[in-house]
Amino acid sequence: MKKILIALLSLTFIYFLFTLIAPSFVDKEQNPVAQMPPYQASAEAQRIYKSLDFISDLHSDSLLWKRNLLKKSDYGHVDIPRLREANMGLQAFTIVTKAPKGLNMHQNDAESRDNVTLLSIGQGQHPKTWFSLFERAKYQAKKLHKFEAKDENFRIIKSSADLQKYLSDKQSNKNLVAGFLGVEGAHALEGKLENVEILHAAGIRMMAATHFFDNELGGSAHGLSGDGLSEFGKQVIIKMDELGMIHDLAHISPKMIDDILNLTKRPVLVSHTGVKGVMDSPRNLSDQQISRIAENGGIIGIAFFPEAAGPNSTQDIVKSMKYVRDLVGIQHVGLGSDFDGTVTVPFDVTGLSLLVDEMLNQGFSENEIKAVMGENLKAFFLANL
Repeated sequence: MKKILIALLSLTFIYFLFTLIAPSFVDKEQNPVAQMPPYQASAEAQRIYKSLDFISDLHSDSLLWKRNLLKKSDYGHVDIPRLREANMGLQAFTIVTKAPKGLNMHQNDAESRDNVTLLSIGQGQHPKTWFSLFERAKYQAKKLHKFEAKDENFRIIKSSADLQKYLSDKQSNKNLVAGFLGVEGAHALEGKLENVEILHAAGIRMMAATHFFDNELGGSAHGLSGDGLSEFGKQVIIKMDELGMIHDLAHISPKMIDDILNLTKRPVLVSHTGVKGVMDSPRNLSDQQISRIAENGGIIGIAFFPEAAGPNSTQDIVKSMKYVRDLVGIQHVGLGSDFDGTVTVPFDVTGLSLLVDEMLNQGFSENEIKAVMGENLKAFFLANL
C-alpha cells in the first residue's frame, strides 16, 4: 500500500509539473508568427492607422491556450495588453472544443483523434472538460469573464447597448478594450437544444454550426457527408434567431450555407475565411456564396493564414479583401485573422498597420481601409448584436 501511495504521489507531482511547463511549449509551437515585432509600416500607413476610430477582428482562439491574457506574452498572437497596444476596439474570442490532428482541410472523420482533449488534460483543466465539449465551452467562456473581472479596462460585449456604451466611454478612456464570445462548432451543444440558451447565458453571442467535423446539425466543409441542416440543426438556427445570436458560416458545408441562409431571418457573418477566386480550397467561399451572404447583409472576415488567404502572406490577405470588394462591395469586408488558431500568421495583433500598408499598395482608399479595419463591423454589431 505504501508503494502504491508513493507511486500515485509521484505521478501526481509529475502531472502537476507537466501542466506548468508543457502548455507554453505547445502554444509557441502551434501559433508561430512569420515576422516578430516590433513592426514598421510606412509613414502614410501609420498616419491612417492612428486615425482609425474603431478596429475589430472576428476571430481569435486565444482562450484555447493556457496563457494569461492579462499579461503581454512574447509568443502567440493575442493578449489584452497587445490588443490595447494595437488600439483594438472589439476582438472576437472564439471557443474551440474539438479539433483533429493536422487540421486536415479536406476530410475528417468525426471519430478521429481530438487534440482539444489532449490540451484539456495537459493544461490541468477540471476533469469535466476532459470528456465534455459542452463543459469546455463553458470553461473557456468563464475564463474570459475572469479576465474581465481582473481588468477594469477590459469589457465583454453582449449587446448593441453594451457596444454603444463602450464606444462612448472609450472617447475619454483610450485604455478600454473589448471582446465578445463565439463558439467554433455547435458540436459543443452535445445534441441538446437547451444548451443554446445556457451558452447564451454564459455570454456567447456567435456560433458556427460546424467546425472540422460533421456533427448533429449537419455537414462540415471538411467532413465526410456534405449534408445540409438536419432537423436538429434547423431547431438550433431558429433558437439562435430567437435569442439574437449571430450565425457564423465559417467551416460549414456548401449545402448547409444555403440552408442557413434560406432559414435565418438575421444577417450572418463568416468569421474567418478565404475566397476561391484567390485560392481554391474547400475552406474558402465561392462567388455565389459571397453574393448570397452580401444579399443577406452579412460580413466576410478575411483570414490571415496561408491555407485560406494564400502563400504570399499579407499580399494575399489584401488580394482576398479586394476580390470581395470588387464582387459585392467594400461594406461586406472585415478582418477575420484566426489569431491563435494553430496557424502561422504574418504578424501578431500589434502588426495590423502592415495590413494598412498593403491595402494602400493595392489601391484601397482611406475610407475603404477604415471600413475594412472596423467600421463595417461596428455598424453590423450595433444593428445586430
